Amino acid sequence: MIQHPFVTEKATLQAEQKNIMQFIVDVDDTKDKVKKEIEALYKVKVSSVNTMMTPKGKKKAIVVFAEPNTATELASRLGLF
Repeated sequence: MIQHPFVTEKATLQAEQKNIMQFIVDVDDTKDKVKKEIEALYKVKVSSVNTMMTPKGKKKAIVVFAEPNTATELASRLGLF
């Protein structure tokens, strides 16, 4: 389950320049589960998902969107920009 977007200065730059957003997800979530949940929840097309553990023990999903400018549009909808 997606808990919340992960917002830092670097994450904001990635959204603007590379069409990438980062989310904190449940530790047990798989890449496929995250992809399906993002697509269903936000009605967007996801190109790929990478996951990593943060130093605080949380799981971060790095989501690359298929459509151009999706990350900035989604961030704007979520009130991050």
